[in-house]
Amino acid sequence: MSALCKSWDISVAICTYNRCQSLLSALDSVLSQDANGILFEVIVVDNNSRDDTKQVVDSFIGRGHSNLRYTFEPRQGLSHARNAAVAEARSSIVAFIDDDVRVARNWVSTIKRAFDDHPEAAWVGGKVLPCWPSLPPSWLTRDQWSPLAIVDYGDLPFYTSDSRQTCLVGANLAIRRDVLEQCGGFEPNVQRVKDSIGSMEDHELQMRLWKIHRRGLYVPELVVFSDVAADRLCKRYHRRWHFGHGRFYAVAHLEELERSNFGSLFGVSAHVYRSAVRDALGWLAWVVPGRFSRAFTYETKLWFFAGFWSIHHRNFVERGHGTHVGELGRFAWLLTRRLFHRPTVGRTPPRLT
Repeated sequence: MSALCKSWDISVAICTYNRCQSLLSALDSVLSQDANGILFEVIVVDNNSRDDTKQVVDSFIGRGHSNLRYTFEPRQGLSHARNAAVAEARSSIVAFIDDDVRVARNWVSTIKRAFDDHPEAAWVGGKVLPCWPSLPPSWLTRDQWSPLAIVDYGDLPFYTSDSRQTCLVGANLAIRRDVLEQCGGFEPNVQRVKDSIGSMEDHELQMRLWKIHRRGLYVPELVVFSDVAADRLCKRYHRRWHFGHGRFYAVAHLEELERSNFGSLFGVSAHVYRSAVRDALGWLAWVVPGRFSRAFTYETKLWFFAGFWSIHHRNFVERGHGTHVGELGRFAWLLTRRLFHRPTVGRTPPRLT
């Protein structure tokens, strides 16, 4: 039976950009699956790579892997590449991995079993376990795993939903194709472009699905392995990631951060400033006794705030909403009214120039 005539159980998507060496290992791990009769195709989406990505894919096809296909996506960005993979997929289930991971030998069969056993699950995800290049520094605790896309939520399955908003990352994620099509796929505005960091394609997609009361399933047996690059073991990388993550959150305009019951300053809600003050005090509380590893957790939150604020401040300036002095005066007026419990409805704050 030809590849075009087969009825695939799973479509595996690998989106890649200039990582032909790591792509070799990723493809080898997927194509050597103990699939137990499960039919799966593999789609490599080349997102404008300038290296030997196509040659790597062609070399596997030349060895007889008729379930492997290459496609090119000229629009730069991970969301564009993933959406292109969904458009190419011939299965009702689309599974995503990053181009720098290796999947366990039962990965495909675990996905199939999870969806068969849980028809109510719109998506499933699992562990992304690290392969460290050296002993991690003492400050790199589990609290600092997000920039490394490492995931280990334990050995018990659970649902991720609006009541338990736990993100399952795209390095090890499978979604029903009809769900992706119904929700519009991955959002380009919050995507990683080339080598940018801190993006939130996976989280933003799942937040949209939670809002319409869809559920995902964490499957601890679903495992991939990720080589952690040496440069990601330094604090500078983590500061950059959290700053970038804050910028992407600002672009996403998520309700949890944008609500402004207490007013806003330069477009940033007062409760965000309040959280930043608490984080600054938490950072100081650990710095004073010399507990710098603990302090770094609070420092990364402040970098997130800085990135978030930078986008809102830029928008404030570009939209010409007023002068900085005027904005500070307006906020001070609102804050004073709130502190003294005097209603501001129907009253106009003074304009300062």
